[in-house]
Amino acid sequence: MSNAAAMLRSAALTTLRGAVAILIAAALWEGVVVLGNIKPYYLPRLSDIVMSIIAVPDAYIAGFFRTMSETLLGFAMGVVVGVANGVLFKQSRTLRELIFPLFVISQTIPVIAFGAVVVLWFGNTILAKALIAFYLTFFPVTVNTLHGMDAVDQRQVDLLRSFGATRWQLLFRLQLPAALPQIFVALRLACTLSLLGAIAGEWFGDTTGLGVLLLQAMYNEQVIALWAAILMSGLLGTSFYGLVALAERRVVFWRSEL
Repeated sequence: MSNAAAMLRSAALTTLRGAVAILIAAALWEGVVVLGNIKPYYLPRLSDIVMSIIAVPDAYIAGFFRTMSETLLGFAMGVVVGVANGVLFKQSRTLRELIFPLFVISQTIPVIAFGAVVVLWFGNTILAKALIAFYLTFFPVTVNTLHGMDAVDQRQVDLLRSFGATRWQLLFRLQLPAALPQIFVALRLACTLSLLGAIAGEWFGDTTGLGVLLLQAMYNEQVIALWAAILMSGLLGTSFYGLVALAERRVVFWRSEL
């Protein structure tokens, strides 16, 4: 069996297992609510939640794609800046000692406080929400990139240097590839954090987005609508995480050979 066929079969099996798990979870949800006679105020039936989404699909579809846009933009910025920071800190210990503590301090600022300032600066725009997502994303990517590069065996570095490798050749042929497993650990974490940042940013005021739907349902005490927004947020987060995990299997392909 060729590598392409094996990867296709693996992806199909993973999708099938995921679909079966979702169906089992849905059946358990419905069964527990019905058999346990749980009041809708605490936990509505899954079928009622799905029907509420089908009743007004435009609002949920528009909110899904708006939040997805903010999440992806913030995630992309966080990945680029985080990896660049990790590389800079690896290349310059002075920069690491001067700037890295500032990054640590920045992460002690509550996202609500940071979000309020960003919205004041940029208004209720996609950019503002993306910047809040970026704020939660860049730091774990920076840390894991740096740790992954620091973990490279010094004997491998010395060997490449003995063959005349330059600093940039060491970076792109050894250090960054060796750091990829650690980087993807951060990316899997960052994809969920960027979604949280985008939703939190929408709470400062907007007209479209899953965060807006969550806030409206909470203020109006519409429990089914609240769970519908939660379900759509979970769908977005799970799909994003799955795509990052799939990319990891494709890029860090040597893990399966260890």
